[in-house]
Amino acid sequence: MLSLEQEMASISYSPAAFDGTSASDLLRSSSSSVTGIPLKTLGKVRFVVKRRDVIVAAKMRKMKKHEYPWPADPHPNVKGGVLTHLSHFKPLKEKLKPVTLDFEKPLDDVEKKIVDVRKMANETGLDFSDQIISLENKYQQALKELYLHLTPIQRVNIARHPNRPTFLDHVFNITDKFVELHGDRAGYDDPAIVTGIGTIDGRRYMFIGQQKGRNTKENIQRNFGMPTPHGYRKALRMMYYADHHGFPIVTFIDTPGAYADLKSEELGQGEAIAHNLRTMFGLKVPIVSIVIGEGGSGGALAIGCANKLLMLENAVFYVASPEACAAILWKSAKASPKAAEKLRITAPELCKLQICDGIIPEPPGGAHAGATWTSQEIKAAINETMDELTAMDTEELLKHRMHKFRKLGGFQEGVPIDPKKKVNMKKKEEKTVPRSSKAELEGEIEKLKQQILKAKESSTKPPEVALKNMIEKLKEEAYHEYSEAIRAMGLKDRLEMLREEVSKVNSKDRLMNPVLMDKIEKLKHELNQSLSAAPNYTILKYKLDMLKEVSTAKSLSKAATMKQEVNKKLSEIMGRPEIKEKLEH
Repeated sequence: MLSLEQEMASISYSPAAFDGTSASDLLRSSSSSVTGIPLKTLGKVRFVVKRRDVIVAAKMRKMKKHEYPWPADPHPNVKGGVLTHLSHFKPLKEKLKPVTLDFEKPLDDVEKKIVDVRKMANETGLDFSDQIISLENKYQQALKELYLHLTPIQRVNIARHPNRPTFLDHVFNITDKFVELHGDRAGYDDPAIVTGIGTIDGRRYMFIGQQKGRNTKENIQRNFGMPTPHGYRKALRMMYYADHHGFPIVTFIDTPGAYADLKSEELGQGEAIAHNLRTMFGLKVPIVSIVIGEGGSGGALAIGCANKLLMLENAVFYVASPEACAAILWKSAKASPKAAEKLRITAPELCKLQICDGIIPEPPGGAHAGATWTSQEIKAAINETMDELTAMDTEELLKHRMHKFRKLGGFQEGVPIDPKKKVNMKKKEEKTVPRSSKAELEGEIEKLKQQILKAKESSTKPPEVALKNMIEKLKEEAYHEYSEAIRAMGLKDRLEMLREEVSKVNSKDRLMNPVLMDKIEKLKHELNQSLSAAPNYTILKYKLDMLKEVSTAKSLSKAATMKQEVNKKLSEIMGRPEIKEKLEH
């Protein structure tokens, strides 16, 4: 066997050697003795081949097989051997390390006790199940209390939690099928913005979202979720695609802001965002945006001009981060807790300002404590919102989107108030209800019973006024006892916030807003479960029993009064001469 160098040395070159013969014919011929010579070499030289039986061998360098977009050997658990989610995104091989936020550190002591007791049970073989259950209940109760009274800066920290589920985590949990689409058709594919077509319960949607990394390596690859102009142009291309084919659009917002380096500005970062804003207002398909983490400035708004903006319970949406705001106003980033409070960037505050259209609940501990549960809540919210939007025609849909943004910012500050109106602006003094003791109530109830018995014996009218006054008094005292119980259980602030939310929406929205109804039901259930632990439960129960008894007595007395009136009317009718005559006949 001759080497390639020896074979090339045996070739004599001539300009007219291949006149009338095409290169393809020569390459197809096995007798040309040039099989295996690279095309690059053939293109550089002209040669005459001496006919000899020569075999040219070349070694192939081993290359790493690239799995795109799906592997050659799908997982055996995949139904039919066909992958339903075509994307580079794969589950992490290593488990994410738990990260404890500063305000969660008081819970560490209880958690360590649970671990110690379990370890002791395993070592000694003794039964500590009662102690473990008690500690777990204590931990869950403390966790609930902690997450019911979160400050704005604490919600910001939860939204930035490194283990918080990303856009693709939620998409893989809620979709039946998903195909990731790449590129802005201008030579770039920004990994910080992910787009693709997926189905939820048989409906096709275009998904567009900002993707953060799950570890340091992924964060560097994804640029920490900060898109460049290429990413926004890729999102724009997919919006046009969805609009053309009639796919509703679902966008997931999770970015600290658009990438603000020199290169991005040179490539037109502002123009790319502005182009997206303008285009989204003219799309003829329903658009729903969901803030799953932090939504920072124009980088979030570039895919957030939607008919409905929903937010996870611990997500934030801001023009400037609390740290940036604190550095500008108070010249120190340490004032970020104060800035977070003043900016009103949390989901409940934005709902009051009518910027956010709905809150998607999270489990205690944040979305990272129950990623699958949170994803299913997102899925339910998408289905319900899309049912409402798909019922609109194109013109109504465009008007709905326009009015949503036109009504924002209707505030007047510093306007002088009419002096006549100032009279009614004083805070109303809370009416103090004198609390009666159990013995006093028993005495009053006994007197009322005696009056009812006397009226019954003498066939006179029952004491309706006394009954009505007693019922009103018992209602007021029961309400006061309920307020004391709620204050003692630490539910007062939550109840006040819920009252404000209910007062902000009209009756139609209240029926259609499942998040609000769910919050009411949760609070009612929690109140009923823990009411027996309230310090004034005994007197409250006694007053409620008395109220029930007096209300029953009033209804019976009302029935007795009606019976007396009917008998009186009947006797009057029967006493008429014509009626008597008819009865005699």
